[in-house]
Amino acid sequence: MTLSEDSLKRQRPRAAPTSDGSTNANPPGVGFWHLVAEDLRTHRGDWLAQGFWCLFWHRFGNWRMSVRFKPARMVLTVIYRVMFRACQWVGGIELPYTVQVGRRVRLEHSGGMVLVARSIGNDVVLRQNTTLGIPRDDDIHARPVLEDHVDIGAGAAVLGDITVGRGAWIGANAVVVKDVPPCAVMVGVPAKCIRMRDPSEIGAAEAG
Repeated sequence: MTLSEDSLKRQRPRAAPTSDGSTNANPPGVGFWHLVAEDLRTHRGDWLAQGFWCLFWHRFGNWRMSVRFKPARMVLTVIYRVMFRACQWVGGIELPYTVQVGRRVRLEHSGGMVLVARSIGNDVVLRQNTTLGIPRDDDIHARPVLEDHVDIGAGAAVLGDITVGRGAWIGANAVVVKDVPPCAVMVGVPAKCIRMRDPSEIGAAEAG
């Protein structure tokens, strides 16, 4: 049985608008260094992985917004902006700190990754040449939401004000422009659901 686009929208309320960057949007209740250690474990302990360093500076960019002493925060902002560009130039990954990123997110490989979503959930895997963003220039806020345990194949594009449901798989080079139900396996251009995963296949999140 397939779900209509309207029914999907009724089932899942839209996420909050993209963060304006004025506050620390790191996952609540978890310290900065705990997040960094968790990100390192998620990247198999490889501290040279470009994905790990991109997430490090993303977490840093959010953490600095909790520094109340304005002159210190200004210095941290300069550091963040330089390292954000370094992640683009060296790792080929664009992940603004205004994107809300959950825990245990893994950026597999590197290169050609433009990750301008509204939010990325916990235990999400993103691979090289992935694009998350807007479909047209006339609505810069039409950005996707990835729920927990989403797995994105290499070269995939997820575009627009849509939600990719929990546990969904997006195949390599797929182009997704409509809501994806939980546990769906999507392939093709435009992407279509070819089967539904068994919810029991989706692993429980690690204890924080």
